[in-house]
Amino acid sequence: MRIGDKLTGTISGIQSYGVFVKLDDKHQGLIHISELKHGFVSNIEERYQVGDKVDVLVMGIDEYNQKISLSTRALNPEKIGRPILHKHFWTDYRDRIGYKTIAKQKQGWINSAMKQISEKKQKNSTFL
Repeated sequence: MRIGDKLTGTISGIQSYGVFVKLDDKHQGLIHISELKHGFVSNIEERYQVGDKVDVLVMGIDEYNQKISLSTRALNPEKIGRPILHKHFWTDYRDRIGYKTIAKQKQGWINSAMKQISEKKQKNSTFL
């Protein structure tokens, strides 16, 4: 068994934090609640039952603690975010709404910082 393997196992236990899956006679892994599906998981017991077969992806193997991290979410890629409903045309709207943009403020900030640096250098050089 290696990270990235797709396996089929049997659910052997259900807890509030995830689902335990028996992979074979020697190995058992955990599907953390965050790896069960995309989005919010409200009630694990409604979707999963002990004895059910489940396809999983091996996400991690901790050889020291003998723990295997599994995921069903990774097997079901889902588009995240909302679809683009209209094309956005960039305008200079924000330049005209009554406040100075960062582009207009930037040079003043640079000048102020450079002035402070040069004053600090002059102050330090007078002590030497």
